[in-house]
Amino acid sequence: MTSSVIIAGAGPIGLACAISAKRRGLDPLIIDAGAIANSIVRYPVNMTFFTTPERLEIGGHPLVCAGAKATREEALKYYRGVARVEALRVKTFTTLIDKNTVETRFGREQITCETLVLATGYFDHVNKLNVPGEELPHVRHYFDEAHLSSGLDVVVIGGKNSAVEAALQLFRAGARTTIVYRGATWPKSVKYWLRPDLENRIKAGEIQARLGSQVVEVTPRDVLVRGALGNEERISADRVYSLIGFHPDLDLFSRIGIAFDPETGRPQINPETLETSVPGVFVAGSVTAGNKISEIFIENGRFDGEKIFGSPAERRQARDLYQGIRRETGE
Repeated sequence: MTSSVIIAGAGPIGLACAISAKRRGLDPLIIDAGAIANSIVRYPVNMTFFTTPERLEIGGHPLVCAGAKATREEALKYYRGVARVEALRVKTFTTLIDKNTVETRFGREQITCETLVLATGYFDHVNKLNVPGEELPHVRHYFDEAHLSSGLDVVVIGGKNSAVEAALQLFRAGARTTIVYRGATWPKSVKYWLRPDLENRIKAGEIQARLGSQVVEVTPRDVLVRGALGNEERISADRVYSLIGFHPDLDLFSRIGIAFDPETGRPQINPETLETSVPGVFVAGSVTAGNKISEIFIENGRFDGEKIFGSPAERRQARDLYQGIRRETGE
């Protein structure tokens, strides 16, 4: 597999980087361990973006949606449509192993490129509880569809937006829902309309909450939770959603030889060009921020291709656009 430019990651930012490269006479090859926009594929089926459509657009292609905000399905249709219209070369279900190797369903294959861009995001790498039973089949690290849990006992682990929203949807779908969070109070980042909804449901006894609590063990029947005072409780659980966040693939950085801060996960980069400590290897999107995954998102990361492939003036323009954008999702 040979190409002058290989972009690892076929999400919105990887596609935007490929458009930037192609409009400068290059013919990039995009690879992804999953499908096009695989992170959005993993979103709940009925999800609607909070951010406005124009902030999700790449390559100047308008995102047209039926309502004020795009749905998951509309976003998937949009990004695969952009890839088609731009005639981007995309090879899905192809995993980057290191700078010279990929793995497909046929086995490992050598790659050769002058420029490698890592736009791998973080959504494929979930944070783990590291407790017994976490890998049981009824435990999930991505929220799918509340309807599947109707009439069941469900434990949601986590206290940020994803966990709070899942708990509310599960309750409204008829699940007997308990949310377990290690913090003593809900984070300030919880969306302003979700917090009072959750608190009211808890006050009414419609959702059970265990704040200041840690999960100790998951069994086929229940979840063992330890409170702040050391008291333990078993909570019945037919399904468990562990929604405690994500992290970038730092092991990939190590295999490629990219220098990064072991504490923050931030790679050493040239801030103007996003080139890493390995010549010819660049990063784009959320992986530029390491473990601070909330700093970079579609709305501002979509300009990273201009920094990598653009002229100095285009890089400055991209930097100005980046600095002028704040995340709307509240996550």
